[in-house]
Amino acid sequence: MTTKFIHENFLLENKYSEELYHNYSKNQPIIDYHNHLSPQLICEDYVFNNISEVWIKGDHYKWRAMRTLGVSEKFITGVASDKEKFLQWGKTVPYTLRNPLYHWTHLELARYFDIYELLNEKTAEGIYEETSARLNSSEYSCQNLLRKVNVKVVCTTEDPTDTLEYHQKMRANGLDIKVSTSFRPDKSILIGLEGYNEYIDALGQSAGIEIQSYDDLCNALQKRISYFNDNGCKVSDHGLEQIYFEEFTASEIQNIFIKKRSNQELSQEEILKFQSSVLLFLSETYHQFGWVQQFHLGALRNNNARMHRILGPDTGWDSIGDFSQARKLSQFLNALDTKDKLTKTILYNLNPADNEVLATMIGNFNDGSVKGKVQFGSGWWFLDQKDGMTKQMNALSNMGLLSCFIGMLTDSRSFLSFPRHEYFRRVLCNLLGKEIESGELPNDMELIGKMVSDISYHNAEEYFNF
Repeated sequence: MTTKFIHENFLLENKYSEELYHNYSKNQPIIDYHNHLSPQLICEDYVFNNISEVWIKGDHYKWRAMRTLGVSEKFITGVASDKEKFLQWGKTVPYTLRNPLYHWTHLELARYFDIYELLNEKTAEGIYEETSARLNSSEYSCQNLLRKVNVKVVCTTEDPTDTLEYHQKMRANGLDIKVSTSFRPDKSILIGLEGYNEYIDALGQSAGIEIQSYDDLCNALQKRISYFNDNGCKVSDHGLEQIYFEEFTASEIQNIFIKKRSNQELSQEEILKFQSSVLLFLSETYHQFGWVQQFHLGALRNNNARMHRILGPDTGWDSIGDFSQARKLSQFLNALDTKDKLTKTILYNLNPADNEVLATMIGNFNDGSVKGKVQFGSGWWFLDQKDGMTKQMNALSNMGLLSCFIGMLTDSRSFLSFPRHEYFRRVLCNLLGKEIESGELPNDMELIGKMVSDISYHNAEEYFNF
């Protein structure tokens, strides 16, 4: 009899790893404190028509793999039917061996559909029909997909101009899963991007302020932060190449903003000064409201200009950047800390070469006021796989306290992505279990088990206090 590829001890290499996972981690609820799920789909408890709609649509991880194999864009983001797209994905899966997609694919089939058959060109049609038949029922609605894997909290990500109407409806309806929002104001910061003035007009409209000056901009952002806060938001998020920190004067920033509003070209120095000013203002405001701020650093986006022009952003043309991180990040955090306005902060790193930089940076600003106040966030994007997560945890262990780590998040647009929490937990338990076996950690299950359950759930529960 052939052993299932996904089995109860998948990735667990010894009895200690197995005990840690099954007794201390497996049954912990999930707090997914950063993702890009649609609040509308959750609110309306949407039922998907087929697996392609929930699994392939919007998943640029899969898209990149299919393109690499030579699959036509027609079967990825193009006009092909959902079934044709899935069959092309099934054809691609065997070629993803040693890519995390192979593990994620089979974990998701197992956990949501009890399918343990390997997905390939021969099995794809049968799996498509079986999964699509199940998905097309209320048992597999968006809310029930979250319940199936014990999700307790999800934080979606919204622009300051968002009305948050679906979050309001979910709160009014008393949904048993807490669905909160994250404030993502990058468009208000990145003054050098095309369409900035049009965005500022939209921001002013949502805040009820005609934004003519920099002070108006700050007032509008503060009003939107207050609005988000009134609607249960406790978290902000930024996706930046690097942290900005340049010296500036108030009059300089006012002039730069007026210059931009007059459609005049800005110098790179002016852009960096302005971005530094807005970022500091926002972070001080987050502190005022007691929020957690998140910074996703290091992505080099939209590398393929031709495909970006055809398909737009977030379609699979981004990569790891090699931006300088340490000095500006230090100056930025120090400027906030000097005023005692540094709120809880999570730093995510996309370049593994910077792991130790961030692992040591957080220690500079953990001041004893809060357990794990400044966090080195979980392996992100290209690094949210076994090797990337292990390297992140090793760097954090060597230079900080892994015990205070708030663990995993999906950062995903897919309602089937939550087994990534299981994947992370198995990697964590195996890492610790192997060190118990080698004698590097004590054979004390109560001690190590508490650490595992804290990282799996309790640390995040305490840190965010949802």
